[in-house]
Amino acid sequence: MPTYVQHAVLGRIPDVFNAEAIWQAPGLSLFSRRPLLRDLLERSPREHKGRAATRCFSHVTLMLPQEEVDDDYHLTRGARARDLAQTLTALHQKDFGDLLGSDQVRYDVMGTEALAPGEIEVKFGHAVYLPAPDEKILYNVNVSRDSAIWHPVCAIYPNQRLALIGGEGGEASAVAQGWPFGPDAALLILNDGPDAPPVVQMRPKDAFDCRYDPRSGYYTVKSLREPQGGQRLLVKIARASALPARASAPTAPSSKPAVWQSRTGAAPIDLTAVPAAASHKPVNRAGESDATYAPVSQQRVSLVALALPRLSRYRDTGAQALELSFDSTLSLSAAAQPALTLAVDSADNLYACTPEGRQPIEAPATFAPVDARTLRLLAAAPEMADRYRAMICLAQPISAGVACGVRFTFGRNSPMLAALRLLDSPRFIKRTDGAISASADRIGLSRTAFSFEAVSKGYTIARQSPTQALYHLDDKLQFVAAIGDAPYLLPHGHHLVAGHYVLRFEA
Repeated sequence: MPTYVQHAVLGRIPDVFNAEAIWQAPGLSLFSRRPLLRDLLERSPREHKGRAATRCFSHVTLMLPQEEVDDDYHLTRGARARDLAQTLTALHQKDFGDLLGSDQVRYDVMGTEALAPGEIEVKFGHAVYLPAPDEKILYNVNVSRDSAIWHPVCAIYPNQRLALIGGEGGEASAVAQGWPFGPDAALLILNDGPDAPPVVQMRPKDAFDCRYDPRSGYYTVKSLREPQGGQRLLVKIARASALPARASAPTAPSSKPAVWQSRTGAAPIDLTAVPAAASHKPVNRAGESDATYAPVSQQRVSLVALALPRLSRYRDTGAQALELSFDSTLSLSAAAQPALTLAVDSADNLYACTPEGRQPIEAPATFAPVDARTLRLLAAAPEMADRYRAMICLAQPISAGVACGVRFTFGRNSPMLAALRLLDSPRFIKRTDGAISASADRIGLSRTAFSFEAVSKGYTIARQSPTQALYHLDDKLQFVAAIGDAPYLLPHGHHLVAGHYVLRFEA
């Protein structure tokens, strides 16, 4: 692989802010002196013809011991670091003026904890670029191990041709947090300008597989040196001038928040928040049996997504967060260390949590903490935004059969489709006082929310609770209408949103 970044550590420098001592040693004894910055630039030209240099590098990064940089900032507000950069720029222009052409000489001075006193780290080369004072960022580069927690790496500017990304101890121009591939591997990004997409390559090429997924908007890099299930890195290159737009502003919440309240004279144990037990099943009438309800013409209702509510509407419940944890198969799980947790807090902020950390997120987004399966986070339609923050599309829908020609009820107090009500548990709700909460289903789902019946052209939907919000989404999860008290025909393959649940009614 060509040397994209020239890297060296200069030692035994009594004053790391002395530009002349860094640039060139005094005296004419060429054989006894150690190479300094001028020698390094002379020995590694940008372009050459034969042995004669025709062009030299003009952008140089200097790293000094962090303690020295801190002292300079405390005592002189960084004046010594600025003087160092200006003096080295002048020396560079004086000694290599005929090899610069139209290039501008730029120096950047920063601190690092990795250097001992009297040491200076120098980087320059094809993949080292320092922006002009007024130059705007073209791309922002971020990396992730799980597609949920993203770490910033570097910016790419319009006039920057190359960027080389690697791990600590490598020869890269930018270090990626959590780099999994070792110091001999690097990610090369080529920028051909704002009108051309960036080109991404891994070096060495034959040791890695690097592919772009247009749906998720990032590159997946996998090592070919390891067996199946080896290390991977996700790389997102986002155009700075085209950041994702925030969801449309929600309409103001109603003056009466939709919260659960205690009922006067309620029974000591409220059985409506959980599926009715078998002991509460009504006695069959004469001539009836369970076989009466056996499906004849089988239809299916599938849970395809979970709707995250705006918890700000439910402050009276004491709920501080709704957290949904997914295991390595991206199924909803109570695992102690889930692969991914998506949460909404009482201020309606969205978060993703993984073993890598916790980070704010916005919808739409795609998460692939494991290979082969993804979770999509969709923004709520503007017509639903007063109640919902986002929708999580399940990696694997859950289905249940229903009989044709029979009307069923869906709600907290109905055992019908209880297997699809995955959030019917207090463990998803977090409270600051640590008290055990009621079932998460009590946020937004009535005891008897709606009834439905499979017919030839779809399903007839009837809202049973006047306070229950119902929304019709098409087969692509796009908003169609809010469902009121009048009977409503839902076509086959379309969706109904009730409480936390996005149900697809299939033929």
